[in-house]
Amino acid sequence: MKFMVKSMTGFGRATFENEKRSFVVEIKSVNHRYCDINIKMPRSLIQLEQKIRAIIQKYVGRGKIDVFINLNTYDKSNVETIFNKDLADGYVKNLEEIKNRYGISEEISIDLIARFPEVITIEHKEQNIDELWMELCTPLEEGVVSLVKMREIEGSKLKENILEKCETIKEICKEVEIIAPKVVKIHKEKLNLRLEELLKDVEIDEERLSMEVALFADRSCIDEEVVRLKSHLIQVKDTLELEEPIGRKLDFIVQEMNREVNTIASKANNLDISNFVLTMKNEIEKIREQIQNIE
Repeated sequence: MKFMVKSMTGFGRATFENEKRSFVVEIKSVNHRYCDINIKMPRSLIQLEQKIRAIIQKYVGRGKIDVFINLNTYDKSNVETIFNKDLADGYVKNLEEIKNRYGISEEISIDLIARFPEVITIEHKEQNIDELWMELCTPLEEGVVSLVKMREIEGSKLKENILEKCETIKEICKEVEIIAPKVVKIHKEKLNLRLEELLKDVEIDEERLSMEVALFADRSCIDEEVVRLKSHLIQVKDTLELEEPIGRKLDFIVQEMNREVNTIASKANNLDISNFVLTMKNEIEKIREQIQNIE
């Protein structure tokens, strides 16, 4: 089966029912740095916790996973009511003493005695844990599969959105590459004009001027940064096709993209490039927000 990009947000539900009991399994997940599984279930299922975790971890690599398991028992043969005779005798004896001491004529009713703590208790016989697991594992696995399907649907939307933003950044890179070579030429022309204004009757040292222009060109050259940024865009696209969890890897690549764009911003000596940089930073931030929810 082809691995799909998965969101860490999702919900799954499944049920099981026979003549003895019914199970309802609900699983929801949100984004988290690790795989954090929290299970809420009846005490009678506590022995199955590790098996439940193993099933979930088989399908889910990252996210905060909340599992809710409800068990409803129809078979009452495992339920027994216990009448504590000695305790009831003690209550009746004390009530009779109270009646005699204070001259109370009211009869002691069964309803009154039954209300006292521990007079009548309900005990649940231990159920066959293997039988419970055989019945629970089916809706549990179905619930996790349902969760994963929703995470895949959300993941495909995230992937599409990220690719669109990568394409936007790629197009901006093309615009920057067109403008960048012109920046040095414009700077040289401006420098010439200023020198002509300041030194009207003095011959301009062309060699010195060329050195100044060369230094400016070196300081403002963004060729390497643009090449690396475009390379990171390719890495993002390739990573989105990997058959493994990719959230952390994408996070690292986006950090590198931010670094390159910040360097371009610091070197840019052109208003158009500065505006393009702001747009790229905005798109990269949107990508970063999206990948926070990718497994």
